[in-house]
Amino acid sequence: MAALTSTKGIWDLPIDLINDYRDPALIKLLSDQIKREAAREINIMEICGGHTHTIMKYGISQLLPPQIEFIHGPGCPVCVMPKERIDQAIALANMPNVILTTLGDMIRVPGSRSSLQQARAQVADVRPLYSPLDALKIAAENPAKMVVFFAIGFETTAPMTAALIDRAVANGVRNLLFHINHVLVPPPISAIMDDGEAKIDAFLGPSHVSVITGYDIFVPIAARYKTPVVVSGFEPIDVLQSVLNIVRQFAENRCEVENEYARAVTAHGNTKAQELISRYLCTRDHFRWRGLGDIPASALRLRDEYAELDAEIVFADQLPSEPIDDHKLCLCAQILRGRAKPRDCKVFGTACTPKTPFGSCMVSSEGACAAYYRYSL
Repeated sequence: MAALTSTKGIWDLPIDLINDYRDPALIKLLSDQIKREAAREINIMEICGGHTHTIMKYGISQLLPPQIEFIHGPGCPVCVMPKERIDQAIALANMPNVILTTLGDMIRVPGSRSSLQQARAQVADVRPLYSPLDALKIAAENPAKMVVFFAIGFETTAPMTAALIDRAVANGVRNLLFHINHVLVPPPISAIMDDGEAKIDAFLGPSHVSVITGYDIFVPIAARYKTPVVVSGFEPIDVLQSVLNIVRQFAENRCEVENEYARAVTAHGNTKAQELISRYLCTRDHFRWRGLGDIPASALRLRDEYAELDAEIVFADQLPSEPIDDHKLCLCAQILRGRAKPRDCKVFGTACTPKTPFGSCMVSSEGACAAYYRYSL
């Protein structure tokens, strides 16, 4: 299976030499070229929620011919977190002398009965972080309390967690534990393709993940499922050029991994970051994904030699573990599997809004429902 190391634009220059990736003239040029060359229906799954927001924000779908259809994928780490994992975070936060720390939108995602935000309003000590390393400062300032870092994200954010663990181990910090929820991109893509319910012809590969892993991780997917993968940047011209690359692969009867985002992504990725991750984290046997179910080898955990730092082990007897499904009216599970779109949901934009979310796809800044609500209502 061939993998292309760089991409040329339709003007026959390396695309990474463009100065303005939102240039209206270049956007129109690409749009017109795709309309001329698209000869068949192509369903493209954008794996990353960042691409979903670019597509919605800049009206990319309106710039393409009707035979090009975007399907939203499971590339939002907050969206795929199952309720029982959130319930575990809430249980930790409600324990005496525990400070629960985490990043971003995780605080607002509903568990089975409440969210970390609601637990915080009820006096649980929940603290959002700008950087994982802030957990070290909180631990130093609260030596009589146990600080738990609830780690989330795909391969993109795993190095930050590994760096925090490395610093804690080096400094002998005894009151900092980790609840690891890092998930991996290739396994859910294989699960969706093996399921066969979503009609997917090609993928836009996630660029931030690929900066860490390298684009070679998608070669087995392209080979196994005969689906082109183009790793794409997040600007409008990036996405349009990547779509054109996919159109041309089908026209030329090719099935390859292409790297549109050559200005940041390489074949093998950031090997130092990979080494740091593997020093402290390893693959779980199984992990239950919201909407996708139990997927083998699809997430990370702390290595056995660091079990004393693992909140799941230290508090094993006090954490809920029963699998919990989404609200019956919520279509997040179908959206994450590429089987539905936000507007197919009966409660989208009415009962379910960013202020009153039924499901995780409306909560996260990378969620498909949040993108539709923000840019298309």
